[in-house]
Amino acid sequence: MRDMRVSTPEPEQLLAIEPEEIERITATVAGLLPPSLVPFFPARYMYFQLLCDEFVFRQVLRVCVEIRLAEALHEWGTVDEVVARCGFEPRRSTVPVDWMLRHLAARGVLAREDGPSRPRFRAEHVLPVLDPTPVLAEQRRHDAACLPSYSLAETAGRDYPAFLRGERSGDEILLAPTRLPLWTGYFSNDNVLYAVNNRVGAAALATWMPPGPVTILELGGGLASGATAVLEQLDTTGRLAEVQAYQFTELVPAFLRRAQRLLGEWDARVPSLTFAALDMNRPFAEQGVPPDSVSIVYAVNTLHVAHDLAFTLGEIHRVLEPGGQIIVSECIRPFTGGTLYPEFVFNLMETFRAPRLHPRYRPNGGFLTPAQWTAALEETGFSNVRVFPDIARVLEIFPTFYVATFGANRLA
Repeated sequence: MRDMRVSTPEPEQLLAIEPEEIERITATVAGLLPPSLVPFFPARYMYFQLLCDEFVFRQVLRVCVEIRLAEALHEWGTVDEVVARCGFEPRRSTVPVDWMLRHLAARGVLAREDGPSRPRFRAEHVLPVLDPTPVLAEQRRHDAACLPSYSLAETAGRDYPAFLRGERSGDEILLAPTRLPLWTGYFSNDNVLYAVNNRVGAAALATWMPPGPVTILELGGGLASGATAVLEQLDTTGRLAEVQAYQFTELVPAFLRRAQRLLGEWDARVPSLTFAALDMNRPFAEQGVPPDSVSIVYAVNTLHVAHDLAFTLGEIHRVLEPGGQIIVSECIRPFTGGTLYPEFVFNLMETFRAPRLHPRYRPNGGFLTPAQWTAALEETGFSNVRVFPDIARVLEIFPTFYVATFGANRLA
């Protein structure tokens, strides 16, 4: 199958793949998914994901034209050389610039030459300028609930040059109080571009959860769309009563307050639904979670921003009861060095792009490959590592299938 991320569309077309091929790929992928997941991955979802990827690509092109990236790439250059030629501050700009170079090279816009240490890039042609407006209009025509994903990318793209020049921080761009509506829309289960992370995680938890009673600790619950998906899934499958306690944790106060309001309707059905702030980069015991006290530690798109992944996994291992499970739903990198369109936005955040690295399972900031997640769990003492769905087979068919859930057990 041809690589759907390589060819650069002509200005008048939106995607370099025909609708019939998307339908064929969807049908093939459906045969590899558990029945519980098939409804969440129709052809329209695949189409929306490719549309958003195209929208981000066009935002990247706009940023690169504004920062005059082509002028810095008249000659071959590594990311460090390009950053120096552009006059950017290296500590904050190296990761985002490296991502943009690799992203454009994968699309065939830049030439890439892999050397003994780091790849080199060159602009052999004038960078194309593609209007993102038609892509946005196409998404609006099909499903406006996905537009927060586009708004985040557009917001990031508008201030990217100022960020690279050191004039604005990622927090100022993305986390100002006025940005909260963007995040509530983005993390919503109505936004199918994000909701699949919650739905895959919830289906995996319901599949792997042992007979009750169970106690669940959710880390980094954000605006509660993940918790809502879990509670709905357990309710649908008749297992909600097995939840003896559900502790929802989130570090951002505004997110925690909103989550508590949104989950209020579940109070009567989950009597031990509690809410607390918890920093996954600090010992859990000193924050009120004692050792051997939890059946399941659950997280959706949270652990990839742990500053020291080994430390956080160690804390999770410590609070799990013998035989307890860690279940994490994550946006995954299909292969080492690949680029995912959400990273365009999140590379603005230092917590995302600059964690403590590990040569085997944490070679970069941001998202990890399935093999890296497996290695991280195994090397921090977990056993019976598993993935839901069979992501390796799915990626052979649809290389931009970006979500999977990983589970593992603490030894009894």
